[in-house]
Amino acid sequence: MSPTIFSIMLSSLATGTIITMTSHHWLMAWIGLEINTLAIIPIISMQHNPRATEAATKYFLTQAAASSLILFSSLINAWQTGTWDITQLSTTQSCILLTMALSMKLGLAPLHFWLPEVIQGTTMLSALIITTWQKLAPMSLIYLTSNNLSTTTLLILGLLSTTIGGWAGLNQTQTRKIMAYSSIAHLGWMATIASIMTNILTMNLIIYLLLTMAMFSSFIITKSKTIQDTSTTWTNSPYLGMLMMLTLLSLGGLPPLTGFIPKWLILEQLTIQNLTTLALFMTMAALLSLFFYLRLTYTTTLTLSPNTTQAKFKWRFKLNTTTIPISTTMVMAVFLLPLTPTFLF
Repeated sequence: MSPTIFSIMLSSLATGTIITMTSHHWLMAWIGLEINTLAIIPIISMQHNPRATEAATKYFLTQAAASSLILFSSLINAWQTGTWDITQLSTTQSCILLTMALSMKLGLAPLHFWLPEVIQGTTMLSALIITTWQKLAPMSLIYLTSNNLSTTTLLILGLLSTTIGGWAGLNQTQTRKIMAYSSIAHLGWMATIASIMTNILTMNLIIYLLLTMAMFSSFIITKSKTIQDTSTTWTNSPYLGMLMMLTLLSLGGLPPLTGFIPKWLILEQLTIQNLTTLALFMTMAALLSLFFYLRLTYTTTLTLSPNTTQAKFKWRFKLNTTTIPISTTMVMAVFLLPLTPTFLF
């Protein structure tokens, strides 16, 4: 894909998301989602192989179905209430349809089956865009309608996503699929808190974006497509290996790293709302995700693959490697815990 076309696609992607995030009318939000979907499809399929074409087709069909459900739910609401305002979603049928549609858009369980397959079939850069930027528009709609959505439905979807995201990721060897199931598990935590406390939802989303960007950036630099590939990270760059280890542990939610903040605050809110049993099951499900993060950590830092060079470290990065994004996101992905009060007030 030529740089000009790629720039046009990225600008269309940004435009679609911004239209959805800033609109108060359901039709404008739907138009933004459609622009977003149509802009990402050429980026997914730019490799010109059957796997990428299959991924783009699956993504298009899933997102088109979800967008039609969103339009249908807004039509039902407009028919019964006479308003197209996003915040005035009041009918039960519309709320249920919208919850299912946004779950499909995001990849929440049990509507998650498309996400790992699409991410595995595309490049690391496209996978990064799908797991970060593409979550913003549906999350903004959840934020705007959080007062009207069914809390029970969101809690069930959240628990299912956290459990399935951790469980299905246990047997994976491809880093992209591991990050896909990690994304599903993190989205489960966000769905759980969405209708209870929206400022924690926003903070959780920001931290999730930072952690995912940091991990994908490191995978892109080290060209790690499988767990076995990560065993060469320490040979190439010990410092990057150490930062990858900390980022993975932060993804797992271990203190005193950044990823501990959302889990801590969400579990606290669930306990305050007398949802102690749900908090217990969410904590148990988080241990499943922690296992495959620890497995990646082990291969990244404690395993050295056979090395043919005489030098202790290779240091064979390309000269034009862009290190500013990875250095910024990794520092924020690891050391933000002391700023927790700033996020809340």
